[in-house]
Amino acid sequence: MDEITTAESLQYDFETVRAATNNFSEENKLGQGGFGAVYRGKLANGQEIAVKRLSRGLGQGDQEFKTEVLLVARLQHRNLVRLLGFCVSGDERLLIYEFLPNSSLDRFIFDPVKRPQLDWQWRQMIIGGVARGLVYLHEDSRLRIIHRDLKASNVLLDANMTPKISDFGLARLFRVDATHMATSRIVGT
Repeated sequence: MDEITTAESLQYDFETVRAATNNFSEENKLGQGGFGAVYRGKLANGQEIAVKRLSRGLGQGDQEFKTEVLLVARLQHRNLVRLLGFCVSGDERLLIYEFLPNSSLDRFIFDPVKRPQLDWQWRQMIIGGVARGLVYLHEDSRLRIIHRDLKASNVLLDANMTPKISDFGLARLFRVDATHMATSRIVGT
């Protein structure tokens, strides 16, 4: 964890995050993923945030936490979720993101009530945004990144339905001149 604690400007105090999420209350819980739960929060200045609280005791989760902090903090693109900061306190590992009010793309695709809201024009706009985000990761950013877990639940939608790729815990860097990359682990879902 030493590499990430040097990023002081991104570090949040645990008590600040706990207060923002009302002690990680169930009514603020947005969802549960493989590595932990996500909560909605509101900072004292009124800014809304989303907090990913990694499950305690997951050794594998520590690596995903480090990857997400080290990579996402250096990426800025309108189609990538913005990491605002992180918190390391005892065995607590928290990632603090911008809050995106329209949740994830899968909530629209698989909900029969919300699905009709995604007409072909919206679908094309969302696909284009995801593609622009991937081009940025693969070709245009100063880091070359393979996401390795792109799926509808990892595409979040802001208030204007702008898609933002999220969940970079399984992402890997690759060399600028590389055309192939091999990994020893099967990842993603």
